[in-house]
Amino acid sequence: MIQSQDVAAQAGDGAVPAGLVGLDPAVARAVIDALETGREERASALVGALHFAEVADLLEQLNPDHRAQVVDILMPAFPPQILPELVDAVFADIAARLGTRRLASAIAGLESDDALLLISALDEVQQRQVMEAIPDALRNALEQGLAYPEDSAGRLMQRDLVAVPTFWTVGETIDYLREADSLPDDFYDIFVVDPGHRPVGVVALSHVLRTRRPVPMRELSRREVATVPVGMDQEEVAYAFAQKDLVSAPVVDDVGRLIGVITVDDIVDVIHQEAEEDLMRLGGVSETDIYEAVIDTGKARFSWLFVNLVTAILASVVIGLFEATIAQIVILAVLMPIAASMGGNAGTQSLTVAVRAIAMRDLTSANAWRVLSKEGLVGLLNGVLFALIVGIVAWVWSGDLSIGLVMAAAMAITMVIAGLAGTAIPFCLSRTAIDPAIASGVLLTTITDAIAFFAFLGLAAWWLL
Repeated sequence: MIQSQDVAAQAGDGAVPAGLVGLDPAVARAVIDALETGREERASALVGALHFAEVADLLEQLNPDHRAQVVDILMPAFPPQILPELVDAVFADIAARLGTRRLASAIAGLESDDALLLISALDEVQQRQVMEAIPDALRNALEQGLAYPEDSAGRLMQRDLVAVPTFWTVGETIDYLREADSLPDDFYDIFVVDPGHRPVGVVALSHVLRTRRPVPMRELSRREVATVPVGMDQEEVAYAFAQKDLVSAPVVDDVGRLIGVITVDDIVDVIHQEAEEDLMRLGGVSETDIYEAVIDTGKARFSWLFVNLVTAILASVVIGLFEATIAQIVILAVLMPIAASMGGNAGTQSLTVAVRAIAMRDLTSANAWRVLSKEGLVGLLNGVLFALIVGIVAWVWSGDLSIGLVMAAAMAITMVIAGLAGTAIPFCLSRTAIDPAIASGVLLTTITDAIAFFAFLGLAAWWLL
């Protein structure tokens, strides 16, 4: 989408075209400047030149007052395509600004999957008010969608699809595509169904257009149909799309009837959402933190920080066990953070690889022992190398060879345990109902710190005293 020419930079030879990679920061600054100086016509011209996804980016970057002004500029015909692109916190703000009537009109103008996404993001009161204001047919479809579990294929699918009976020919199918009024705006595959409306084949639209009219659709269709159960988790659906290189997939109910379709554009959103969710969980934050008020963000982060405080106290308890040792050999207090820091970093490397491998189905019970053994050997290799380095540093620093040897031994032990823990913790959590992305970091920190301090101070107490 070409943005306002006086603001957006023109793409040079080999450069990425303006607007292809998101909202130009210069446009955002120009809109803010126009709003602050009361030049609404200027702001309207800038916003009107943007793609709906860029408008969504702009709304997310503005403060609440400027956001309200842009929404007012887009009235009365607010483009409904903007709404599915917004994060929940900003959507809630704009939904309140639009009001029930305009919000219902916008949702009714979207495809069924996007409409369901927005309805499910509303609170109960708003949801009931909007449902009462939309057409009966869409309301029934949305009520059916809300009955499916959150993050399932039933929530992700769209109900508009193209299905034809097995006895139709290519010519009959093409005539139907030309004359039907209820086809989806965009589709890639045509599903061939039996009398029970169960998918028995799928034909790419391009194949239909290249085939002579008398050919029966059942001869043209691929018989292996990758159907998606309506209750399947969206992460599993995304994995299936990646494994089988799908562009679209039919969704079936408990008895195998075709009830919807999932397309690859929705899967791209799922992949982005799941990756972002795991990343945020590792840090104990949410995607809406940047849009929330200070108090709300502080409350949301408190619980995670409290858990980390508890783990820090546990590490301090380990140190307290060797208080007499530290009092007699003060330099131990200077050196002991080195082993803990290296162990934490080594464990985090293994943890990151393991969490990704679990998400991608690369780490399973079939190869868990091999992966765990490898991480232990990697930890041993790096542990020996860094033990030599840090042992020499500790020896030179303290002037005592014994302290250097203790430091080297503690480093090797810590690195091996960190590598094993970084893999074992998320794998064990994945076998339970606990998300590895949430709890692994806290457990790993506790283990690596405790092991590092116990190994270093314990060896020092045993060997030096």
